[in-house]
Amino acid sequence: MRQAIYYMNQNHVYQNTINQTHINQNGTALSASIPAQAVNIPVGKILDKTALLTGLAQACDFPSYFSHNWDSAWDCLTDSAVSHLMLDLSCVKTIDTEDFHVFKLLIEDAYRDFGKPQLWVIMPPADHT
Repeated sequence: MRQAIYYMNQNHVYQNTINQTHINQNGTALSASIPAQAVNIPVGKILDKTALLTGLAQACDFPSYFSHNWDSAWDCLTDSAVSHLMLDLSCVKTIDTEDFHVFKLLIEDAYRDFGKPQLWVIMPPADHT
């Protein structure tokens, strides 16, 4: 079944990379279940609206008129050729859950209306604080 967002355990991704040869554009091996063409959304230690919009714009090469708001992100994302995204939360220390929720809604809405993008989220370890 195809869906907009897939959640993966970091340990699952690591275990699958041992026997896989899939490489993303950053040169890092990924699980076979994450498409090799998936574009990484870069984020730092804090995941909030600014980090998500900046990372998404960078990953999808948004045009210069991108306004760094959710509506503009939706417009640019649906015009983008990118169809597979990856968001690695394993090193994120703080997540603004409201901003993350809005981001996921944006991905789901775009997928429902345009059939893209799909997002793979690598979750932090369970003991992550």
